[in-house]
Amino acid sequence: MSNADQPLPNPTSMPSVPIRPESPRRTAPSPQRPGNASTPSPESRLETLLNRINHIADGKGPEDTVPSNASPPEDITECSDDSFLPPEPQSFEEAGLTATQIEELIMKCLLARGDAEGRQVAEQIKIPFALVDQLLRQLKQEQMVIYRDQAQVNDYRYQLTDHGRERARRYANDCSYYGAAPVSLRAYVESVKAQSLTKLNPTQTDLQRAFADLLINQKMFEKLGPAINSGRGMFLFGYPGNGKTSIAERITKCFGDHIWMPRAIGVDGEIIRVFDPNHHEEIPIQSGSGLLAETQFDKRWVRVRRPTIIVGGELTMEHLELRLNTATSINESPIQMKSNCGTLVIDDFGRQRMRTDELLNRWIVPLEKRYDFLNLPSGKSIQVPFDQLVVFSTNLEPKDLVDDAFLRRIPYKIEVKNPSEDEFIELFKIMTPIMGMEYNEEIVRHLIEKHYKSVDRPFRCCQPRDLLLQVKNLALYEGKPPTLTEERLDFAVSNYFAVM
Repeated sequence: MSNADQPLPNPTSMPSVPIRPESPRRTAPSPQRPGNASTPSPESRLETLLNRINHIADGKGPEDTVPSNASPPEDITECSDDSFLPPEPQSFEEAGLTATQIEELIMKCLLARGDAEGRQVAEQIKIPFALVDQLLRQLKQEQMVIYRDQAQVNDYRYQLTDHGRERARRYANDCSYYGAAPVSLRAYVESVKAQSLTKLNPTQTDLQRAFADLLINQKMFEKLGPAINSGRGMFLFGYPGNGKTSIAERITKCFGDHIWMPRAIGVDGEIIRVFDPNHHEEIPIQSGSGLLAETQFDKRWVRVRRPTIIVGGELTMEHLELRLNTATSINESPIQMKSNCGTLVIDDFGRQRMRTDELLNRWIVPLEKRYDFLNLPSGKSIQVPFDQLVVFSTNLEPKDLVDDAFLRRIPYKIEVKNPSEDEFIELFKIMTPIMGMEYNEEIVRHLIEKHYKSVDRPFRCCQPRDLLLQVKNLALYEGKPPTLTEERLDFAVSNYFAVM
């Protein structure tokens, strides 16, 4: 858990194949400020920065300090395939917050830290310093805080007074959260709508790039392509060991690289945590050569790689609802909310701790309507987007797991079949150098004739990797080079298929 989320203290990878050429990246046009005809010279940029510092020292807001010919920060526009970019709020109204809500976060932050500079508080709650400074000065007039020391230009180190600590403790008793200020539910809904998978149409080239490290034939691409383009849901079923989970894990790569998500959402005084470092990979914004580049977006939002969330047998009904931490009064968002604008994989479907019909009854409406209802601790129900590609991966027949009503809402059912003999051999060709061995066609043919065809044993995609790994481990034990031999493969087969 990051500092921004800290509560107050209590007073399988498949083998690689040659990478195909990537499709051209879709990038949004760079936002232009009025009069931005060319990139300013280093001298003018330095003058701009000095002017900004002087304006800040005079107590003016950010809107008074940005010259009309300022160049947009290169890093944000270059890394953007952004259909959504949250702008930095210039007022409480633009932030969707009241002064009282921000005051609560400021005072709880000072209560936890003891003392802090105004800019440190602004960084903690992810609100522009100009707005935080305004409230800190007001709290100083109300004798809720005092100046401990002078800090940077136009800033001080603040500490709570006795009256301030009393008020801060009252705030903390209601909710100890003092991380990033929450965004509104409306702003979150708009962000999901703008970044929805249904707005993107991956091509065959996109799929080949996303699955470049898997051996997938053309027929499978023809089935996966329309299913992925639907942005809705699919069943991946078939025998174990053929790469269903590996396929599901890579589906998100067919879409844009990243999305923006809020760190937290505020609804009627309740805090709902959305960004989760355990499930989301943050992509930091590099300031590069752009002056003050990081001030151009709302820091309450975090740029993450499009999420791929995988849940298996541990899934319970609790994971599908808001979960209140009674110690901190912070609500944890459910997995379907964390996976919005990405992919949610229900792995090994049918073997969860919860009954299959419970999951079906919970999701039968969201899968069709694309929205879900969650209940707050207060009892209020809120509507949130249900906007992700849901992949049910199972070794069982879908018709044996669910009824027709649910199958109708999962429009694509794709069987991941056993590899052909040629594909099986190709997997050996790919995996032997990865395992540090030299491929030998004659020995692999011996394996197929003796241990597969003679006993009518089906091929599985995982078997070349697994058998070669046993050969390698045997060679390590013997203290010999990991050479592929008939004897070592026979030994690996006797171990691997002992009870199969």
